[in-house]
Amino acid sequence: MVRILVMVLAFAASSLAMAESVRTPPLVDASWLESNLNRNNLVVLDVRSGIDNGGDRSSFQKAHIPGAIYSSYTGDGWRESRDGVTGLLPPVTSLERLIGGLGISNDNTVVIVPAGTGATDFGSAARVYWTFRVLGHNDVTILNGGFAGWQVEGLEVASGESDRRAVTEFSGFIQQNLIASLEEVDAARVAQAQLVDARPSDYFRGENQSPAARAPGTIPGARSLPHADFLGERGQVWYLNQTGITQRVNQAELDPTSRTISFCNTGHWAATDWFVLSELAGFEEVALYDGSMAQWSQDSNRPLQVAKKGLAKVLDWFN
Repeated sequence: MVRILVMVLAFAASSLAMAESVRTPPLVDASWLESNLNRNNLVVLDVRSGIDNGGDRSSFQKAHIPGAIYSSYTGDGWRESRDGVTGLLPPVTSLERLIGGLGISNDNTVVIVPAGTGATDFGSAARVYWTFRVLGHNDVTILNGGFAGWQVEGLEVASGESDRRAVTEFSGFIQQNLIASLEEVDAARVAQAQLVDARPSDYFRGENQSPAARAPGTIPGARSLPHADFLGERGQVWYLNQTGITQRVNQAELDPTSRTISFCNTGHWAATDWFVLSELAGFEEVALYDGSMAQWSQDSNRPLQVAKKGLAKVLDWFN
């Protein structure tokens, strides 16, 4: 009996290891996608938009990866505005209709394709990736370099409308640990959670301000980890550079074992930091605060921190 139990446990461990080994990596290159393009369960989701001049549906119709489907990141409802806050996660039912309407089911491997035209553009893919993960769909990946990288490799492209996939059912189950609420962020300032500001350094210091935020500055206690530092241009294509991740994380003095919350102005740039820390850097628990500074700065009772003469100062911006 003991021998049988040992054999069963060994088989289960072997099966688990095999499942881990075939799991789709979170970031793939053009050669990986080319070799997997004909898989029956694979869906290539092109999310190009006007961000970083990435294009739109007409750009997709002119040239796209063979078999890809198109959904505009900025125009199709991947994010929404509520109560004066831009960039919030839509209700689960809305996302289920959006994803199912694209012909994507829970059984599909989804490859998200940005334009590959800039650092902010990559955030589009990262935010859609995070959305799938929040809904409990883990079989998702991002094409590094996006469509521009695919073209640079000289790989086959198609034109015209893609073949429409039949509308299907997609069921989402919220993974609450991947979302940071306003209340959690407020508590994190005095708790152990790490707050990570994904905006450029001048926004972090309070020298620049997004129209989405009502005042300059950052959440007190936050660390600066600019999203663009993880990306670089090569041959007019923007790629996420995996080799520099460890150095930048160390520079920010982040602890991978502590719960970490990324934010920006509207939860877009923050998606890149979330993706890097959660999916590539091996942090144990990373959440995204989709309300970000657009929500945080709405209330004058919430403090803001700005850099002034080399010193950090908490600024009550209404006084």
